[in-house]
This record gives sequence, structure tokens and C-alpha cells, in this order.
Amino acid sequence: MTNFLAELIGTAVLIIFGDGVVAGVVLKKSKAENAGWVVITIAWGLAVLMGIYAVGRFTGAHLNPAVTLGMAAIGNLSWSEVLPYIAGQMIGGFIGAVIVWLAYLPHWEATEDKVTKLAVFCTAPAIRNPVANLITEIIGTFMLLFGILFIGGNSWAEGFGPIAVAALIVAIGMSLGGPTGYAINPARDLAPRIAHAVLPISGKGDSDWSYSWIPVVGPIIGGVLGALAYTALF
Repeated sequence: MTNFLAELIGTAVLIIFGDGVVAGVVLKKSKAENAGWVVITIAWGLAVLMGIYAVGRFTGAHLNPAVTLGMAAIGNLSWSEVLPYIAGQMIGGFIGAVIVWLAYLPHWEATEDKVTKLAVFCTAPAIRNPVANLITEIIGTFMLLFGILFIGGNSWAEGFGPIAVAALIVAIGMSLGGPTGYAINPARDLAPRIAHAVLPISGKGDSDWSYSWIPVVGPIIGGVLGALAYTALF
């Protein structure tokens, strides 16, 4: 399996389970409606776990351009592989979002609120403040890369790496996710946002493009800084 295809499949798995739980919690007449933030954060951790198990043996399951760029910045990935990885992640994110749309097809019309429908696909800030929102995404993704690297470099985590990374995602969501919804992954946010823009979703609003750069730029900065910080310290 090529790196491109592996990252595509893994990211699609990530988004199917990740955006899927958001759809279940926020869309009207879903049996999981109003299940809450804890359900979302735990399921996103499990979504990452499933993505890692799906394709980790092929690419290490980056599933995230911020991870790919962070790994390349410290020499853990050849720069020639960056484009295939990110292309696969973005296409996989789009496909995963389309599958979630299909899975909840009757619920889009049943849900009147346009912002709620958008929330299934991408993040939005609790308080819209571009500087503060960018800082939050930088911090969250810094901790993601820093955490992934110290898990990978810790003999105590040997054999439990995927589970430890899933726990890391849950911790980031519960601890740092409140201000922005913790995108911490451009492919998780931008690719489904594009899907929202092009899909014939009943009663949808705009895709909030004015905010869309923050969940892309913040994670890239945070991911690279997190990887560089780990190599500098350890």
C-alpha cells in the first residue's frame, strides 16, 4: 500500500468516527442527541485509535498535516514524502465527511440550526477572537506533537503506543478543547469544511471561511514547534 493511500484510508476512518460522533450528539432526532462533550472527546480519541490501527503499520498513521510537517521538521520523515501524506490526508478527510453526511441523511432536514450542521464538519470558537483562537490551536497541537514524541520515545509505552496516543487526544480535548473545539489537525477541519461547502446539505448556511485559516495555521505552527521542542529537550 502506498503512503498516499494509507493516509487517505486512515484519515477517512478518523473522520467517519470523529465527525460521526459530533453528528450523533448535535443533530436532531439522533438517538445520541445531547450526549455531551465527554462523549465527543472520548469518541475522538477512539477515532484516532482506529485510524492508527488501520494504517499505522504502513505510514505510522500521521492522519494530520501538522504531524507530518512536524516529523519532517525534525528529520523523522523525508520532505519528499510530505506531499503524498498530506494529499492523502486531505482527500481522506473529505471522503470521511461525505460518508458521515450519508450516514445521517434524514437528520439534516430535521435540524434547523445552520451552525449546528456546520459543527458536524468543522470547528468554531466559543468566543471569536482570532489571536486567542490561534494561540489555543498552537498550544493544543504543540501538546499533540510533544506528546506523540514522548510516548514514542518512552520504553514504558512500548506496545501501548496507539492507546496512549488515543488517551492523549482525549486529554487535549477535555483540557484544551473548550475555546476552539480543538481542531489540532488541518485535514480534520479544512477537508470536511470543503465537504460542507459542496454537499447538498438541507438548510445549510455558509462554511465560515473567515475562521477557516485558524484551524490550519495554528496546528501547523504548534505541530512544528512541539516537534522541535521535544528534540531540543530530549
